[in-house]
Amino acid sequence: MDKKKGISQMLIPTIIMAALAVGLVAWSLHRGDGHTRPGLAAAAKLTLDVLPLLIFAFIVAGMIQVMIPAKTVSSWVGSESGMRGILIGTVAGGLCPGGPYVSLPILLGLKTAGAGLGTLVAFLTAWSLWAVARLPMEVGIMGWKFTLIRFATTFFFPPLAGLLAHALFSGVKT
Repeated sequence: MDKKKGISQMLIPTIIMAALAVGLVAWSLHRGDGHTRPGLAAAAKLTLDVLPLLIFAFIVAGMIQVMIPAKTVSSWVGSESGMRGILIGTVAGGLCPGGPYVSLPILLGLKTAGAGLGTLVAFLTAWSLWAVARLPMEVGIMGWKFTLIRFATTFFFPPLAGLLAHALFSGVKT
């Protein structure tokens, strides 16, 4: 990955989050109602809870980029892999555990390794809509009937989104 490009992609979101964080802390201090310290303590706890997951997700993403030969990625999930690559991306996305801290670094690793746009879109769409790891909680909270209806109505979207992305935008540099 081009280091300059990576920095420029992350700079604006980082500046926005920094401004929000500083602004919220300043507002809390200005209000003087005692919420600043508990808020910062909650942030520290969340950081400690999420940091190991982030580190391992970044390791997985980095290892995907360098361990899987570009030729293998290209043949299995590259632009020329067609429907097979889109279906692999769909299944992998649906099975990918965790939140965006896990799936997005893996997605970047696949992109950098040469996965096609359709595969990447199918992966992220399946991760968003299917989330197989989330199904037990959904069943427990919403019940079987709702979960089956929701899953059935979203079942075809990931491969369809991948096909559309491939057909309409495969020549677009991302």
